[in-house]
Amino acid sequence: MDTSARFWDRIADRYARRPVADEAAYRTKLAKTREYLRPDMEVLELGCGTGSTALEHAPHVAHIRAVDISSRMIAIARDKADAAGVTNVVFEVAGIDDLEVPDGSLDVVLALSLLHLVEDAGALLARIHRMLKPGGLLVTSTPCIGDSWATAAVVRVVRAVGGRLGLVPRVIEVFSLDALLATMRGAGFEIEHQWRPSPDKAAFVVARRPLHRGRTNSGY
Repeated sequence: MDTSARFWDRIADRYARRPVADEAAYRTKLAKTREYLRPDMEVLELGCGTGSTALEHAPHVAHIRAVDISSRMIAIARDKADAAGVTNVVFEVAGIDDLEVPDGSLDVVLALSLLHLVEDAGALLARIHRMLKPGGLLVTSTPCIGDSWATAAVVRVVRAVGGRLGLVPRVIEVFSLDALLATMRGAGFEIEHQWRPSPDKAAFVVARRPLHRGRTNSGY
């Protein structure tokens, strides 16, 4: 098993019991996401954790495929779906690199609290761009640690020591909001919406695969 999978399996039950750190911000992100959802949509959530967000959005779309590298996270998510009687969400144990998704097959991809935990965010964003139909949406929420010099310095130290000991995720990327947006645009996305409750909070971004090639968006 991948070392990162072992890390998330180990903390899954504790993670599931932990309350959302900023409930108001989470609800704002859910509400904004729902403004873009339609009953006929096919959705993929990458890094779904224990499934709470997929289950929140399930009533508003046709189907959600929700995947996570942690088998324990997925077991908890399936139990939640069964308890709630939700039948249009399929939870799968899968790493991002192992996923088979036809190009142009999805309406929405959710990548929440994920992009800073992958080794090559640009490559993942380019792949998500291919998965989406023209006009399809990427919804992200990403800690932009690089916007704070002090926080970035601490994270680099913690990552170096804690990653080897299995105390923190193996990958924690340090980038700024500007760098994140630039990487999204570099992968071909237009930025539809961005919001951040405060400079030390995760940045919520909705980005779109353009309907036509060559179309760009230089604004926010």
